[in-house]
Amino acid sequence: MSYLDNIRTFVRVYELGSMSAAARDLRISPAVTSARISQLEGHLSVRLFQRTTRSLTPTEQGRAFYGGACEILESVANAETQVVNITENPKGALYVAAPLGVGRRLIAPHVPDFLALYPEITLRLRLSDRKVDLTTEGLDLAFFLGEPEDSTLRIRKIADVARVLCAAPDYIAARGHPVTGDDLIADNHECLNLRFPGASEFHWRLMTDDGPRKFRVNGRYESDDGDVLTDWALGGNGIVMKPLFEVAEHLKAGRLVPVATQTPPVAIQMACLFTHRRRQDPKTRLFMDFMIDRISAVVRGA
Repeated sequence: MSYLDNIRTFVRVYELGSMSAAARDLRISPAVTSARISQLEGHLSVRLFQRTTRSLTPTEQGRAFYGGACEILESVANAETQVVNITENPKGALYVAAPLGVGRRLIAPHVPDFLALYPEITLRLRLSDRKVDLTTEGLDLAFFLGEPEDSTLRIRKIADVARVLCAAPDYIAARGHPVTGDDLIADNHECLNLRFPGASEFHWRLMTDDGPRKFRVNGRYESDDGDVLTDWALGGNGIVMKPLFEVAEHLKAGRLVPVATQTPPVAIQMACLFTHRRRQDPKTRLFMDFMIDRISAVVRGA
């Protein structure tokens, strides 16, 4: 298996552009990573990377070898998949990403039940509201809200998720109760924005009598963590747009109140994102089926 390990290491170094990043991803030391690349270069009698103290760049031979290396690993994965399907004993690490709210409320609570069914699977759950890259981050599957930017990936839709604009009673008492999206702008309401580095101009997409319309809202509060926005809203600091399932308990308890109800937010898609190759892995398919079965009713009924 050492030669395959060397190839796997080469592929991750190539994709991540860093020995140290590949080492972290593979859970090995940088020294082992470097040794594996050196062994592979010695076996092939070529240099696969140009190394300096500040950069690591694939050589022409490295770029040529990458395509074949991926095919080798995919062939091995397919062969292993067929064996696993026959034995019905899925095993190995499963890397899954999800937005914070989705992960904490819908995915994480069901992970123990899944792992109890499949004791030889190890789950690595990464929660973040930022956009993730399945290929460079070595992910098998990502749950997401919205529309994916990468058209080369596969999508499995779960449901259209209702959203709501809401604020704390204290905020409404101080600033008024907006009825429409136009009120948000005309009365200069404090809108709590989910925004990431490099994000384009911010807007909320609301449903009007004439159909969906973009409203360029204003606000001094921004974060890339959706739960932080909810906390700010609960503290009376502004109006937040949230998936209904994330704030249902706050609405029921009266801690948050729906606003601008004549122009509600357009529903957002919840789906799973995966590569063509990852879909063939039975543990990816099993986890996807298991979670969709558990969470789809919750999302639709929120």
